[in-house]
Amino acid sequence: MFEGFLVASLSQGSHGFFCLLRSSECGEMNESLVVNDSSAAGEPVPWMEAEYLNQHNSSLELSTAPLEFPVNPWDIMLCMSGTVIACENAIVVAIIFYTPTLRTPMFALIGSLATADLLSGIGLILNFVFQYVISSETISLITVGFLVASFTASISSLLAITVDRYFSLYNALTYFSDKTLQYVHLMLIVTWGVSLLLGLLPVLGWNCLHEPASCSIVRPLTRSNVMLLATSFFAIFVLMLTLYFKICKIVCRHAHQIALQQHFFATSHYVATKKGVSTLAIILGTFGASWLPFAIYCLVGEREYPSVYTYATLLPATYNSMINPIIYAYRNTEIQRSIYMLLCGCFQANGSYRSRSPSEV
Repeated sequence: MFEGFLVASLSQGSHGFFCLLRSSECGEMNESLVVNDSSAAGEPVPWMEAEYLNQHNSSLELSTAPLEFPVNPWDIMLCMSGTVIACENAIVVAIIFYTPTLRTPMFALIGSLATADLLSGIGLILNFVFQYVISSETISLITVGFLVASFTASISSLLAITVDRYFSLYNALTYFSDKTLQYVHLMLIVTWGVSLLLGLLPVLGWNCLHEPASCSIVRPLTRSNVMLLATSFFAIFVLMLTLYFKICKIVCRHAHQIALQQHFFATSHYVATKKGVSTLAIILGTFGASWLPFAIYCLVGEREYPSVYTYATLLPATYNSMINPIIYAYRNTEIQRSIYMLLCGCFQANGSYRSRSPSEV
């Protein structure tokens, strides 16, 4: 009894200040602080029970709080796209490099395209790794410059392939001459030289790291740099459109002449023309659908716009490097034969090999 009275007295003394503030609650507090036999037997005291419930509820609130995702899902999709691009084009580069029969001007340009797309895929992977593992302004500049150079080389290689296809039809009799090999080498030098120069511009100082107001939708590139790249893309796209239109006219004229000679104008001419037009439509449609949204947004977008717009237009642009090996490499019968020989050595090619011109691809 004495111990119970002492505990009650101490408890009343510790809560005396609250009784001065709220005198109407003192009676209830005194009743709750009386320790009777039932509380000594293990029954919980009301104020202890309330304190336990408050602690339990607070722990529930903390456990159900939303967790922030540390990695941007758009960056994950770009990295996955880069992985697929790198794997696809690495196979093409290896096949062209290790197959002696593919050392022709046409396959040299296809190899240049595959190499550029391979570097683009590697650049997307490195951009993801450096962004979340090693964050540095210098590394960011190098990565962006690497991506600019790779994608520029990819688009320029597409233009070089278009020019080569046009000359293979326009000058079909002199295509397999030494002069063709010389202008192919010249196109490769110009393609990679211009791409390397555009990729070095951000690293050499044309960036917005020290002037945030001049930044574009792709940091750390300046708005003027992005506009230059977008304008160059539109010029290349218009030139490719013009060349493919001329190629289509030549194909239709050749098909018409062959059909007249063979007296099968109704079917032969229609089939050949339809095949040529559909192939050109696939090439131009894929290229335009992939890059046009991003190029247009580079001209009209501002750095204050949400980054989701940049990601939503840039991701389809990377798909062009994913589709290029399917259109220009895996549909080619010589590359298909090399793949079969690589996968199963028992494959034996029937008939003699004949190098085809780009107009037959």
